[in-house]
Amino acid sequence: MGRATACTLGEHGYSVVCAGRRADMLDEVAAKIRVAGSQALAVATDISDPVSVASLFARVKSTFGRLDLLFNNAGTNMPGVLLEDISVAEWRAVVDTNLNGTFYCTQEAVRLMKAQDPQGGRIINNGSISAHAPRPNSIAYTATKHAITGLTKSTSLDGRKYNIACGQIDIGNAASDMTERMAKGVLQANGTREVEPRIDAAHVANAVLYMAGLPLDANVAFMTVMATKMPYVGRG
Repeated sequence: MGRATACTLGEHGYSVVCAGRRADMLDEVAAKIRVAGSQALAVATDISDPVSVASLFARVKSTFGRLDLLFNNAGTNMPGVLLEDISVAEWRAVVDTNLNGTFYCTQEAVRLMKAQDPQGGRIINNGSISAHAPRPNSIAYTATKHAITGLTKSTSLDGRKYNIACGQIDIGNAASDMTERMAKGVLQANGTREVEPRIDAAHVANAVLYMAGLPLDANVAFMTVMATKMPYVGRG
């Protein structure tokens, strides 16, 4: 989803900074954006580390002078583990990336957006269907995604005075490495395993593009983009 969104933004004239752990993949995406005619910068970043995040945003400021959009998309999960068997290390790994990392990036973005002239900008958080309803054996991921909703609301409120808009996109079964297992069948709440439909990540990218393109006096607070037939709405 990050790759699709970055490329879509680049195709529509956005200068894009790609941040993540793997420099080779970031460089590949940045190269595609440049071919499309937009500026792109790849910065290897560990968003669970506040020092690394601060360095990222310093690069953004020194390279582009301002920040108009932050898409908090990084996330991780763990294999389905019984609640009682999750180790502290496994719990912290998910929380450090999904929640703490999103906060670190949000905080640095607000600092930039508050200080720049003209003031303001937009922050879009990747929530998830799991921000609303859990899958079996997913307590760490589900807890962090519920927390993202609170972070989105607080950022939206606290950002008003700086002309910062904050919204959340909740995604259900976009095709990616993380959802590959759904094509083989995943555990359902009733104990059965079912193959679940997925959607092209391009649909998510286009939704983010729409949210990003609004003037700052308008905001999509929450949007859900999901596979129509995934077992979420209703009872399976």
